[in-house]
Amino acid sequence: MVDWVKTLSRVLYIDLTRKIFWVEDRSDLFEKWLGGIGVAVQLYKEEVPRGANPLGPENAAIFAVGPLTGVFPMASKVIAVFKSPLNGYIAESHAGGRAASAIRFAGYGAIVIKGTSDRPVYVVVDGDRVRFRDAGALWGMRSSETVGRVLREALPGAGYRTIMRIGRAGERLVRYANVTVETYRHFGRMGLGAVFGSKKLKALVVIGRKSFKLPDVVAYREVFKEVFNLTVGPATRKYHDLGTAANVLPLDKLGALPTRNFSSGRFEGAREISGEKLAEESLSRRVACSACPVACIHLAAIREEYEDERYFYKTEFVPYDYEPIYALGSNLGISDRYGLLKLIKAVEDEGLDAISTGVVLAWATEALEKGVVDVGKTIVPLRWGDWRNYIKAVSYIVLQPNDFYQALALGVEEAAKRFGGAEFALAYNHVEPAGYHTGPLYHISLAIGLRHSHLDAGAYSLDQRLIITGGSLPEPEEAVRMIQEEEAWRQVLNSLVICLFAREVYGRATAERALKSLGYNLSQTDLVELGRRIYFEKHLIKFSEDFKPEDIVLPKRLFETPTPLGQISPDYVRRAIAYYFKTLSDEVKESTGRKSS
Repeated sequence: MVDWVKTLSRVLYIDLTRKIFWVEDRSDLFEKWLGGIGVAVQLYKEEVPRGANPLGPENAAIFAVGPLTGVFPMASKVIAVFKSPLNGYIAESHAGGRAASAIRFAGYGAIVIKGTSDRPVYVVVDGDRVRFRDAGALWGMRSSETVGRVLREALPGAGYRTIMRIGRAGERLVRYANVTVETYRHFGRMGLGAVFGSKKLKALVVIGRKSFKLPDVVAYREVFKEVFNLTVGPATRKYHDLGTAANVLPLDKLGALPTRNFSSGRFEGAREISGEKLAEESLSRRVACSACPVACIHLAAIREEYEDERYFYKTEFVPYDYEPIYALGSNLGISDRYGLLKLIKAVEDEGLDAISTGVVLAWATEALEKGVVDVGKTIVPLRWGDWRNYIKAVSYIVLQPNDFYQALALGVEEAAKRFGGAEFALAYNHVEPAGYHTGPLYHISLAIGLRHSHLDAGAYSLDQRLIITGGSLPEPEEAVRMIQEEEAWRQVLNSLVICLFAREVYGRATAERALKSLGYNLSQTDLVELGRRIYFEKHLIKFSEDFKPEDIVLPKRLFETPTPLGQISPDYVRRAIAYYFKTLSDEVKESTGRKSS
């Protein structure tokens, strides 16, 4: 393999129990699995034993970057892999900011954090040095933003620096707590924040100061220019202009914008919380991740007068995009822009995943409305649109003052199991859904996806294509094949590692040329096969963790609320899941046969 892989193949191992670290050359993994998710899955197999407690010392938090990190536009993400405390299976989460560049220029392709500290700590990785520092003074700080500011002031210096930290939600083991990166980015889904909290790890700081020599500068520059021109063109303009908040009005027009706990696909207040209205009234600035020319991070400014000082104001910056607008806006019936931004800020401060939080609160609101629980459980009267009480409920999810909020902190499926109301609890294998009610293909993708999350595949786009063209639904088996094919290719993109907003830029031919400019001799066929192998590797791990596709229970609500493609047929979805199960069973048998021979 090329020398370039040697600059990526160093893996840093950090043992929080013994407060030690070491570095290993894992060219064996990077040569075979490329980087990112491909390598991280193999490290997970090595480090996390079967039956491991997601909140125990045997779980590991694995961060990995890829061969394009730091050298190509929009190769700006880090892949985190860990056992999810939300559903108990192998999980991954992606984050931008400066994290990818910091890890790359610190000299590593991956970082593995294992064990559990006996006291709160934060870890500083500065090139070849690793320091374990006491975080007692940071533990309990309400705002993850404050933690970042304190650490920035304590750790001045040049180079790429990232600060990954948790808020109170992670400390208190809320199963959908996130890890905040550079204030406005997150490892949001699947509960990495709770894993940090269980390890008493308040923050991971990585500082990169190294540089690398490219193997073929002339070839690299040629491909770089081509890719750069694509990343500032039509393929990414939406993300720069309005950001993903541009989805609000089109989805509402289609009748696919989840509203009031997915009871409707249209929201009468959509215009007030749309990307257009936010840009006109609240947008303050755009921010970009490292190595990204798009600047998709949109920050709203909200100004508040101090209580005891007239005409003196404080200004807060709040990141917004489509998912928190749906989860904390339309799904809670909130059309007040100021109130929505205040609620997003409260969720940010506590260190919670916005999607799961919004879905949990929507279920709690409907449970109260239908008499499943009373206000003695919810403490505050939760009502659609009442953002002030939702802000109070967010703090209760973290503080868990009673058995009801203790259940909410475990996710919507667990809360419904304990209190009732399962028929309107929205989750797929314990994972709360993102904001699309476009049609059956999207919901099938949530049921069969590796994480049961919308970033596994973009099946909502498949639904939308049918809506626009007026085409008929494919046979369920064909729908599954389409979804699996896309999800398998995303394993390649997540091994490179690139932002999925650039998935139209990095097609198979472009990915091949980018890798060849760095000395990798991989054809498009090789890449497709690699994606397929990673896809099934991850499923084999899930099977070993007692995942059973036949046990998948789909939310009843999704069959009740019409989509732009009409009512979803339970039989259509059941046939799709049955075929999905068959394809995996066949692969397991084939894989077992290969190993035994």
